[in-house]
Amino acid sequence: MKKKFLGIILSLLTMILTAGSPLYAQNTRLSGEMIVETSNLSSGKWTLPYVTAHSAVLLDAETGELLYDRDGNVQRPPASTTKIMTAILALELTEPEEITTVSEKAGNVGESSIYLDKGDKIKIGELLEGALLSSGNDACVALAENTAGSQDEFIRLMNQKAASLGAYRTNFVNPNGLPDPNHYSTAFDLAIITRYAMNNPQFAEIVSQKYSVINFEEPRKSQNAKNTNKLLWNYPLADGVKTGTTNAAGKCLVASASKDGRRLICVVLNAPDRFGDARRLLQWGFDYTEIIEIGKKGDVAGNFPISDTEIPLVLSKDIRLCLEKDTIKGLKMQINRRTEIDYPIKEGDILGHYQIYAGDKLLKEVPLLAQHDGENPDNLPGRVRIFVDDLLDFFAKKG
Repeated sequence: MKKKFLGIILSLLTMILTAGSPLYAQNTRLSGEMIVETSNLSSGKWTLPYVTAHSAVLLDAETGELLYDRDGNVQRPPASTTKIMTAILALELTEPEEITTVSEKAGNVGESSIYLDKGDKIKIGELLEGALLSSGNDACVALAENTAGSQDEFIRLMNQKAASLGAYRTNFVNPNGLPDPNHYSTAFDLAIITRYAMNNPQFAEIVSQKYSVINFEEPRKSQNAKNTNKLLWNYPLADGVKTGTTNAAGKCLVASASKDGRRLICVVLNAPDRFGDARRLLQWGFDYTEIIEIGKKGDVAGNFPISDTEIPLVLSKDIRLCLEKDTIKGLKMQINRRTEIDYPIKEGDILGHYQIYAGDKLLKEVPLLAQHDGENPDNLPGRVRIFVDDLLDFFAKKG
C-alpha cells in the first residue's frame, strides 16, 4: 500500500516538473476516471487551472482565439447543450410573439420537460425560455415543428447551420440532445456555435436570467422556471449559457462570462465538477490573457518597391489578437511580399501578407493591399529590394 501511494506521489511530482504550454493543457489519468491536470510555471506562479472535464475549451468571443484546449475536437454526446442550436434557429426563423399549438408528439416527449400537453397554445418566446432555462425537451420539439414544419426538416436545418458556422465535427439527430449514437459534437464546435448565439441579443438575454415565468395562452396558466446553470449564482461574471446531463454525456456546461466589455466562452464536456471547471477556466482567461490591437484596416504596414518608387502596403482588415500576457512581449511581425505580380498594379491588389509570430509559430496572417495604382516598366531594381527587405525581416524575426 505504501509503495502504491509513493508511486502516485512520484507521478504527480513528475507531472508538475514536466508541465506544458498554458495554451494547450496536458493531462494524465490515474485510477478509474480521475483526471489530474498539470500546471505551467510563469513568473514563479502556477497558472494553468485544474480541470476535471474530459474535453474543455476556452474561447475569446471577440477574436475567436482558442486560449485553452483539452481534447476540444473529440466527438462526444452534447446532451442538452444541443438546445443552443435549437434556440438559434427558432429565433432566426420565427417571432417570439408567434403562438403555436403543441402537437401530440411534442406533448409526449419525456425526461426533462415543461409539461406541455397536446393542444396547448403557447408563444415561441415562452418555449425558448422553457428550452434554455428549464431545459425542456418537449419545448424543443414544439419549437422544431413550428419553425420547420417537421422535426426532420428542423434537424436538417440544424446540421446545415452548424456546418455554415464551421462546426464540422457536429451531427444532430434531434433538437434536444436526448442520447443517440449519431448525435454528437465537440467542445470546440459548441464554443463557436455559442459565440454566434451570444451575438443575438434575445438569446443572450434569455440565458442570462436566473428565473422566469412561462405563460401559456390556452389553457391560461403559468409556471416558474429556474435556470439550470448554477454558475450564474456562484460566479459574478457569468452571463450564460446552458447545461447538459445524460448518462452517456456526463455533466456538461457551456458557459459565458463578461468583464470590462470582454467576453469569454468556456465549454466543458463530461466534467464531474463542471461549474468549478468553468469558473476556474474563465477566471484564468481574464487573469492571464488579454486582447491587443496590432493595426487597423487601411493602416500602412510597409512598401512595395517598383522601379524607382514604392507603393504603400495597407492592412486589409483590423488585426486584434487575444493572447497570453507573457506571450505579447515576444511577438514579432514580418512582411512577406509577393514576387510574381501582374502589372500594372491596381489599387486593392494583394501584394503580400502581414504575419505575426510568437517564436516560430505563425499566429495571424493578413493580406496587404496596394494603396494606389502603379506602373512597372522595369522591375528588376524593385525585385532586388523586395529580396533584401524580406531577408532582413526573416533575420529580424529569428533574432
